Amino acid sequence: MSEQVPPPPRTGVIHDIGYRHYDGPRLGRFAISQALLAASVRHAYGIGRSGKSKVMPILLLAVMVVPVAIIVGIEISLQLDSPPVIPAHYVFFLQPVIALYLAAQAPQLFSRDLRYGSIVLYLARPPRRTDYALAKLGALIIALMILIGIPLFVLYVGAVLAKFDFTDMTREFATGLAGGLLLSIMLASIGGLIAAATPRRGFAVAAIITVLIVSFTATVTTTAILDTDQKMTSTAARFANLGSPFTLSRTLSTFVFRDDTDGWMPTTAQGLVFLAVWLLVVGLCVWGLNRRYAKVARG
Repeated sequence: MSEQVPPPPRTGVIHDIGYRHYDGPRLGRFAISQALLAASVRHAYGIGRSGKSKVMPILLLAVMVVPVAIIVGIEISLQLDSPPVIPAHYVFFLQPVIALYLAAQAPQLFSRDLRYGSIVLYLARPPRRTDYALAKLGALIIALMILIGIPLFVLYVGAVLAKFDFTDMTREFATGLAGGLLLSIMLASIGGLIAAATPRRGFAVAAIITVLIVSFTATVTTTAILDTDQKMTSTAARFANLGSPFTLSRTLSTFVFRDDTDGWMPTTAQGLVFLAVWLLVVGLCVWGLNRRYAKVARG
């Protein structure tokens, strides 16, 4: 019987590489969500990222602001009797710019983590998939409100400097911001869901642009066909505005804030239908976004 050879002695060494034990407070899910929200808003404008990432958002912001700066200069220098542009209307004048911003930045916020696999780290404890989804969605809403709110603020300041009625200008500014918020929530919900559906940024950009352009074109065309007297007296023409996020949000803003500067006001029944559809679309998009990350979390 052969003699058993004893195992060699252990020679492992524990190296102190300078890590310090953390004894501070553990802030939990809410603080993590806040940090993720703030970081995502910065990233939506390229802050903290490469210079190339700043070009598109800053350029689109400039496209939104420069026209109102020119308008303000004109209304102050010429001392006009009334503002040439109403804030609530300006938001929808530059719909293509807002759509481009959404298509460019929604994939950056939602698709990037899926593409590089870092979403697995975010969905580890303590944050939950709902925390992640709501933080990203909130960041996109805030980013859109910055894009919309800055030019509206410039218009408001210009109107005050031009000595238009302060109360009227404040009311119009508030109405424009509120309408912009309704639009931002709607667009962020739709764009976020589309962007989260694929890790490929190019596919997400194309899909968002396609959905917004096709829906808006179809809505405008249908409305023009049904609105034979060009006064929006046709009920069918009014309900055709449900087909696009832009027209849906604008009509809802008109109803909620009683802003009849478009020349027509939805009835109470029509307004409630628009409100219900707006809530339904936003709710379904948020639910779908949460379900998407639930699937990712399960692997």
